[in-house]
Amino acid sequence: MRLYLASTSPARLATLRAAGIEPVVVPSQVDEDAAVAAAELERGHVLEPAEMVLLLARAKAEAVIAPEIDGLVLGGDSAFVLDGVTYGKPHEPRIARDRWLTQRGRTGELFSGHWLMHVSGGDVINAVGEVAVAGVTFASDITDAELDAYIDSGEPLQVAGAFTIDSLGGPFIERIDGDPSTVIGVSLPTVRRLANKLGVFWPDLWNRDR
Repeated sequence: MRLYLASTSPARLATLRAAGIEPVVVPSQVDEDAAVAAAELERGHVLEPAEMVLLLARAKAEAVIAPEIDGLVLGGDSAFVLDGVTYGKPHEPRIARDRWLTQRGRTGELFSGHWLMHVSGGDVINAVGEVAVAGVTFASDITDAELDAYIDSGEPLQVAGAFTIDSLGGPFIERIDGDPSTVIGVSLPTVRRLANKLGVFWPDLWNRDR
């Protein structure tokens, strides 16, 4: 059974590889803002964080369906919430710095949406989704100079919440409450549960030499 990853995230790819899975990477091209706006118009309310990440995870997975795909297709999306405000990727250094000044020494929640489909010949046989949530506590003694250096690295600009735990941002995180891989963007326990729901034995996905 092959796993297709509808994402170009190096962190998601590395996490799956560490778990013994070499996925087929199939980049998805989804206009996230447009997808969220359309869903909010249809549903008549602003999407909650869990709704949003699950919607986008599904959109990304469905966007890569093609006749040559046979196996499991995984889509994912993440968002960070602090004080009831949902934060995606900051993209700009100024925005990233403002966020870090706000979240320094505090705790927020990282929402990670997962959508897993069993696809055969381009046809969806079955699909399941789930959202994982983990608490993230940032160190209170991070200096402004450290923040500036981290932002100058470029890493926080393209990740939800402007931080990572598996790379340069790791030393600035004091505590994770929940599954750490959730914060990376693909909760391994969640994906295993979803695979089981689709009738797939998790070890059957192991295809990397250890």
